[in-house]
Amino acid sequence: MSSTNDNFQKIVDSMLIQHQSILDILSKGQEASARVNRAVVKSVTSCGCISVEAQKYNIPEEATLADLKFIFNSHLKGVLCSNCREIIETELGKQFFYIAALANTLGLSINEVLEKEQQKLKTLTVYNLR
Repeated sequence: MSSTNDNFQKIVDSMLIQHQSILDILSKGQEASARVNRAVVKSVTSCGCISVEAQKYNIPEEATLADLKFIFNSHLKGVLCSNCREIIETELGKQFFYIAALANTLGLSINEVLEKEQQKLKTLTVYNLR
């Protein structure tokens, strides 16, 4: 049985016509990533549905590596409004498209990549440090 990831990858493969060069795919992927970033920034600066409240973390000396998960946070306050959510989802979809195109061009399965990453995360748990 095919997964959603496999089906998505097949659809991308059938639709990618203009940007088949690895160079096009890489540059379009970077552009898509920048558009995601821009959409998040605009949610803060233009819409205001979310805000960023950041400051230096005060980490207790006795804190363990596992404790950091509960000490650190996203610095985000608020919730995306429906308009910003839709814009960011659209931009993320485009980014996923170019990730799938890159995987196709390199002969990789997104599903296998995700499964390997999931296994690595399960094995390393909090010690993965990303």
